[in-house]
Amino acid sequence: MDHHEHHNHEDHSNHNSHDKHAGHNPDMFKQKFWLSLLLTLPVLYFSQTIQDLLGYNAISFTLSEYIPAIFGVIIFFYGGLIFLKSAKTEIANRQPGMMTLISLAISVAFTYSSLISLNFIDGMDFWWELASLVTIMLLGHWLEMASVMNAQGALDELAKLLPDEAELVTKSGTKTVAVSELKIEDKVLIRPGSQIPVDGVVIKGESKVNESMLTGESKPVDKSKDSELAAGTVNKNGSLTMKVTKTGDDTALAGIMKLVSEAQNSKSKTQILADRAAAYLFYIALIAAFVTAIGWSIVGESGGYTLERVVAVLIIACPHALGLAIPLVTAISTSKAAGAGVIVRERSALELVRNVDVILFDKTGTLTTAEQGVVDMVADDKKELLTIAACIENDSEHPIAKAIVSKARDMKIKLKSASNFSALEGRGAKARIGKTTYYVGGPRLLKEQKAKLNNELQKATEQAHDNGQTVVYVITKKEVLGAFMIADTIREESVSAVKTLQKAGKKVAIVTGDSKGVASWVADQLGINDYHAEVLPENKSVVVKKLQKDGSTVAFVGDGVNDAPALTQADVGIAIGAGTDVAIESAGIVLASSDPQGVPRIINLSKATYRKMQQNLIWATGYNVIAIPLAAGALAGVGFVLSPAIGAVFMSLSTIIVALNAQLLRREKLDS
Repeated sequence: MDHHEHHNHEDHSNHNSHDKHAGHNPDMFKQKFWLSLLLTLPVLYFSQTIQDLLGYNAISFTLSEYIPAIFGVIIFFYGGLIFLKSAKTEIANRQPGMMTLISLAISVAFTYSSLISLNFIDGMDFWWELASLVTIMLLGHWLEMASVMNAQGALDELAKLLPDEAELVTKSGTKTVAVSELKIEDKVLIRPGSQIPVDGVVIKGESKVNESMLTGESKPVDKSKDSELAAGTVNKNGSLTMKVTKTGDDTALAGIMKLVSEAQNSKSKTQILADRAAAYLFYIALIAAFVTAIGWSIVGESGGYTLERVVAVLIIACPHALGLAIPLVTAISTSKAAGAGVIVRERSALELVRNVDVILFDKTGTLTTAEQGVVDMVADDKKELLTIAACIENDSEHPIAKAIVSKARDMKIKLKSASNFSALEGRGAKARIGKTTYYVGGPRLLKEQKAKLNNELQKATEQAHDNGQTVVYVITKKEVLGAFMIADTIREESVSAVKTLQKAGKKVAIVTGDSKGVASWVADQLGINDYHAEVLPENKSVVVKKLQKDGSTVAFVGDGVNDAPALTQADVGIAIGAGTDVAIESAGIVLASSDPQGVPRIINLSKATYRKMQQNLIWATGYNVIAIPLAAGALAGVGFVLSPAIGAVFMSLSTIIVALNAQLLRREKLDS
């Protein structure tokens, strides 16, 4: 069970769930680990078993032979008691698991070693094994807890860096006020190098803003008028004036922190499976010990030898590596995802997403920007056409005008000054550039000016209408100089995201409420064959069901605004663009930025996570499958018996290897 997992309503009623680390924190494990390690080193050095194994003689002084026993007892109560308490909870809930197994091993080692040290029985003590086992398990649980809290910790640190004060813009200048006093619609000045205190929108100025802490995207983002700003992000070189749109718990940062917290509390099917396996192994360990005791007694072995075999089985049978195999990997993958701007709200979604057959994208705001833009131009001199249109439309607030001016800026065109500007109600605009009067507008303006389209422009217009695009013409002296096709623009990242997914063998489909023409054009631009057009928001889930009919596993990618039914119906719901809308309760995975390339990234992370889980499970269980029979004496007939000391060494190595293998997940590249 995940160590941050809290009881849900069902759990309260049937007591079938518990938190193995209730009330624990990484710092406590860290402190206990370092002190236990400090005490373990002399235990190992003075242990007779280790001296015999490595062939050295420890320095000798009065009572030096008692150091392993004295320090071992301290380690047992200081470092081991935490596992015993958790095991008590597991047993009380009738759910023996990893804590019960750890407690079984250290209790057996403690009791057996105490009896030997007090000369009640003959044999070799296990103080060194007890000490190293407690220390390794403290390290493992510290790593486990620390890694799963990394994402939350990073966001907590970010929240701490949020400024306490902000510069409120007033009629008489700026005034320093507490951030907590800011209200929606307030205007705030953001100076170069400062952190943005709340969510808002730029009303004046241009700059670049580092949003990596929220989106995982290291490249600073250009910000100008109407750009959205998120609390916690850092302004770079320019001054910005922003209007406050969200404060406090409503900001993107607060929402993402909430999602990360939910991710830590979510269940993982593989973790639940590992816990169940641990429960079975607890019983197997007891049965194996019982069979060992009966077997050696029947063949007439001495009580001392039989006890040693039973102790060996009980210590070796406890699969500490298995206990770390899954939690460590899921913890690191959740943390790694958050660093890449992907919030895993449900770990089961991360495990399932590698197996999706179909990725269904909502078009608007996901594959496209949901903003009007110039998608095509038809003219003899496209640059000249854009220059004329942008000069005329430069001061207009109309979405089409903004699209044309934005395209000119993208192409770094220097705008000339236009004179005698006038808006033509519902038809377009006109202005003079030099000595020539130009008109910019749609079909009504074309008709009014009695301008004729040549064959090329006529064909382009008909095609644009088929694609559901708006056509804007530039006219002078009854001559049409060219035309712009305006539509919801496709994100640059969408092309590579779709190609990457298709290359990985995934089927990509589109669903949209727009016309067939629009859907067909977007699908064609992205190389997608399957599209579903004119679908009402509430019917998107029906499309998901249709795709699931043949047994396909479907992931739905939407912006979370009106896609809740489809996100819920899909096998994996992926909400995109949490930077602006974090109240997404229906998605298992949330992409903090609006970049659809996050979808192939999360699939790659899912595959890498599963690989690591498989490797760790094979290593951990493989060790136990071989070690238990050997410890019991299965090969005693051919003269080989696995001593508890050697078995314990390999068990410790197994645990370390699993922990290190999980850490290698951090190096996995998510971009294909």
